[in-house]
Amino acid sequence: MVESAIKLVRANIATLDVDAIVNAANKSLLGGGGVDGVIHAAAGPGLKEECRAFGGCPTGEVRITSGHSLKARHVIHAVGPVWKGGGDGEEDLLAQTYRNILKAASDYGLGRVAIPAISTGAYCFPVELAIGIAVREIRAGLEQADQPMEIIFCCFDRKTVKIYEKALGMVAQET
Repeated sequence: MVESAIKLVRANIATLDVDAIVNAANKSLLGGGGVDGVIHAAAGPGLKEECRAFGGCPTGEVRITSGHSLKARHVIHAVGPVWKGGGDGEEDLLAQTYRNILKAASDYGLGRVAIPAISTGAYCFPVELAIGIAVREIRAGLEQADQPMEIIFCCFDRKTVKIYEKALGMVAQET
């Protein structure tokens, strides 16, 4: 087992100086609201052009781009599921999304990766459930990792921070 770490911060993910930030993207990958819009705005128009070449991304999968004008060197675009009440495989799709984030980070040799609370905004996934899945999948993935990684759960608001603090048993850093 390699030495890995999980951290929790309250910050604007687009400002973090890490190997990669994860974008809670929509299927088009061409920008949207929430964290997706913030990342696209901060990265500049080159990000949209690079994303356009993918022709979209299915739910549960990820695509990786350069960071363009961001401090982060890469963006992992992760398409989480829209919550439809829980009977449409949403929990499994969200778990798959987190597994694919870790796989992409490992494949590209990315050691420090910041991740937002995927699907909890406009996609209406229940926050507590989504964070429980995120923590479970990241912990399990780090136990199996063949390289050291630092995963930073990045929250924008205090409510989400408190839920992560409870799930992780740690206190967030403010940046």
